[in-house]
Amino acid sequence: MKRALVLFAMAGLAATALAQTCQGRLVQHAMGETCVPKVAQRVVVLDTGELDSALALGVKPVGAVTAPGQPFQGYLLSLTEGIQSVGTIQQPNLEKILALKPDLILSNKLRHGQIYPQLSRIAPTVMAETVGVVWKDNLLLVGEALGRSTQAKVLLAQYQRRVTQLRNRLGGRGHLPSVSMVRFVPGQIRLYCKANFIGTILADIGLPRPKSQDSDKFAEFISQERIADMDADYIFYAAYGDPNQTELEPAN
Repeated sequence: MKRALVLFAMAGLAATALAQTCQGRLVQHAMGETCVPKVAQRVVVLDTGELDSALALGVKPVGAVTAPGQPFQGYLLSLTEGIQSVGTIQQPNLEKILALKPDLILSNKLRHGQIYPQLSRIAPTVMAETVGVVWKDNLLLVGEALGRSTQAKVLLAQYQRRVTQLRNRLGGRGHLPSVSMVRFVPGQIRLYCKANFIGTILADIGLPRPKSQDSDKFAEFISQERIADMDADYIFYAAYGDPNQTELEPAN
């Protein structure tokens, strides 16, 4: 008990000292509290969500990771021109990150919590807790870290207005079509359920999901024998990782 009280007191003193010495802004995040620059000039992002958020907020990172075997997200088009690759999501290259001399690193605990000490020695590092289903909270955190909280709130308000418009338009059509979300990764088929990025969007709009995906979890991992479980009025699919490895082996 005494040890716990001592540690608690030490943590409080450390927080007070950080607040007194911080020349920028203090940001609370999944790994603790970090003093970030008032206006970051050289930002490195270590996941696709953080890249999306930074660009949406008008900040172009100097470095970013990519998915294995893939370039930056195609839907970002020319927005990623000039951004240096610093490895993959699974294996960020610390030497490349260091060489870019960042003044802020953005990531999340799920992907990179284990290397937070190394990253924070390179530059102030802010991490969200996880990815996907909490994307709205993550956008707000990135906005806070970049000093663009107002812009982040505006983006979410614009998103909500668009969702409301879609719900109203679809509601006038009577039957709402069901939507199936499928992703192919090396050696695996994922049926995306509700606890992920796209799941939250479909739920916000009010589009129903097929029975195989109508659950509050991340995904169902299926074999080729369950291909019929993908069925819905509309099926959207994508691949993640090396395209040469996302083709499934023939069923035995």
